[in-house]
Amino acid sequence: MNYDGYFARALAQLQDEGNYRVFADLERHRGNFPQATSHCGQTRDVTIWCSNDYLGMGQHPDVLSAMHEALDKVGAGAGGTRNISGTTHHHVLLEAELADLHNKEAALLFTSGYVSNWAALGTLAARIPDCLVLSDALNHASMIEGIRHSKAERQIWRHNDLAHLEELLAAQPLERAKLIAFESVYSMDGDIAPIAEICDLAEKYNAMTYLDEVHAVGLYGPRGGGIAEREGLMDRVTVIEGTLGKAYGVMGGYIAASVDLCDFVRSFASGFIFTTALPPAVAAGAAASIRHLKASAAERASQKEKVAEVRARLDAIGIPHIDNPSHIIPVMVGDPVKCKYLSDILMRDYGIYIQPINYPTVPKGTERLRITPSPVHSDADIDCLVGALETLWTQCQLARLPMAAQ
Repeated sequence: MNYDGYFARALAQLQDEGNYRVFADLERHRGNFPQATSHCGQTRDVTIWCSNDYLGMGQHPDVLSAMHEALDKVGAGAGGTRNISGTTHHHVLLEAELADLHNKEAALLFTSGYVSNWAALGTLAARIPDCLVLSDALNHASMIEGIRHSKAERQIWRHNDLAHLEELLAAQPLERAKLIAFESVYSMDGDIAPIAEICDLAEKYNAMTYLDEVHAVGLYGPRGGGIAEREGLMDRVTVIEGTLGKAYGVMGGYIAASVDLCDFVRSFASGFIFTTALPPAVAAGAAASIRHLKASAAERASQKEKVAEVRARLDAIGIPHIDNPSHIIPVMVGDPVKCKYLSDILMRDYGIYIQPINYPTVPKGTERLRITPSPVHSDADIDCLVGALETLWTQCQLARLPMAAQ
């Protein structure tokens, strides 16, 4: 077999379909997010409109100061896995902050949100005898891979469809172990799960709940504990999983749950046991970010205002976007080639960076530009974005919503 030839043909097919991914070479400006320098061909300044650093905390002085202090005090790396010299005091303090954030007995830190889902779900479903996993149809790839890795029986319930979930639960013996896995904010459509009703079903049918809050922690609730905190439901959820790489602006993932459950995952999850621990400076920065957002609602309030303003401005010119109750604005294009073209022209001609979202991240025919307004986007940034989209929608003869004629 010609291996290189096979690789080249597969990549060429991706390019022909418009689904080949090109990474933008960006250099963020310290203290001036969302501004960055693009090194994609011509070097130029750009404004980032698709970052998951939702609140700009990756540039916050408290976070940077904590990281500098830790780096100067303890050095760069953790020195090994958590089991072999890699558990530092900064990791212990961060896990305490996370447990407190979610009002849980304990928390367990991982190197990323992907790893925390893969390791925790994979371990729980594999180790709990005869466990059935009921997974929402739109769960993240990390959740899906963790469930697959467990080799436990799994059933997929239609996205946010409570009737279908109950149908699947009711068909099982009450005493059988069951784990319902779902997200709070779904990152591509921006819709939110009916957490209370899912918890009702879990309690009725003797099931555990595993809630992925990666796109909600820091952003919702009086202290940034996520949708479950906002709705007063944290105590009803068995496991809350989150990330430190989005609203908290740093890196890492975690679960928060009972002492025994966290210890169980710590003791059996290969994705925890055999992975080098996060650098202490990263843990220190994450802890500082969490502490700040527990005490300050200003960033959340400002972000909410910016999201509402961008939505209203897009509505006024008829740019189609999914109406949802979250901070994520998916501007719908519906064609992979056009979506990539729009992204390229926005970067080249307007200094606006929005990564195209194509298959397999979203289903074919639902390609989009995923916009994430933040508190640090200025009025001028918004004017530039809306003006550019209006011009490109006309140039490309893309469909507009009827309200554009008003």
